[in-house]
Order: sequence, then C-alpha cells, then structure tokens
Amino acid sequence: MERQTHLYDANDKVLGRLSTEVARVLTGKGKVDYTPHIDDGDIVVIINAKQIHVTGNKEQDKRYYKYSGYPGGMRTATVEEMREKDARKILQHSIHGMLPKNKLGRQMQKRLFVYNDANHDKKIDVTHA
Repeated sequence: MERQTHLYDANDKVLGRLSTEVARVLTGKGKVDYTPHIDDGDIVVIINAKQIHVTGNKEQDKRYYKYSGYPGGMRTATVEEMREKDARKILQHSIHGMLPKNKLGRQMQKRLFVYNDANHDKKIDVTHA
C-alpha cells in the first residue's frame, strides 16, 4: 500500500475542525477501500501549530490534566499555558482523542507530524510508519 502525505496549515484554523479532518485522514475513512481493522491511512504533516484557534473562552477555561499517581501530583494547564510551553501538544492531544484506543490507533499516531512553525522536514522518514 502506498501512503500519501497531506500537509495542513493550522494558521487561523479552529482546533476541533482541523482535528476531525486530520483524524479522518489518519484512519483512512475517506478512502474507497476503507476497512476498520486494516491500517490504510495516510501521513499527515501539520505546520504553524502555534497559530491554532479555539472558540469561546476555551483559551482560559479549558484545562489539560496530568496526574503523576502520587498524592498532590495533579498538574493542570490551560490552552494559553500549553501554547507557550509546546503548542504541538494541543493538536496531538485533540487528535489522539479521536483515534482508536488500541494498537491500530498507536500506529496511526506515528504518522502524525506536528510543527510549531512553518519550518518542517521536507523528507519525512516513513519506514516505521
């Protein structure tokens, strides 16, 4: 099977709308020969992740949670804080939630490449993807 590479520019795009489109390409649901148990999705490259938009008050109200497992180990961050630290994680987290939660979904995630700015590797190593 030959995989195509899709390039998305996240500049001035809404987070959820871009994420659903990317998840559809990663799973291969847009193809004529789609089969749920076969990984026949394409490769996705997203640039300008820092310029992704969220609607409403989500910039300050939406929270991302990370728990270490220890008492007092809950860490939270808003979209604003995540954008300053690493904006790629906002898109990766959103798209991950739309993929299957099994081996197939983990294989699909390996074909997602997100970059904070317009500079990205022109040649992407897809031997493992």
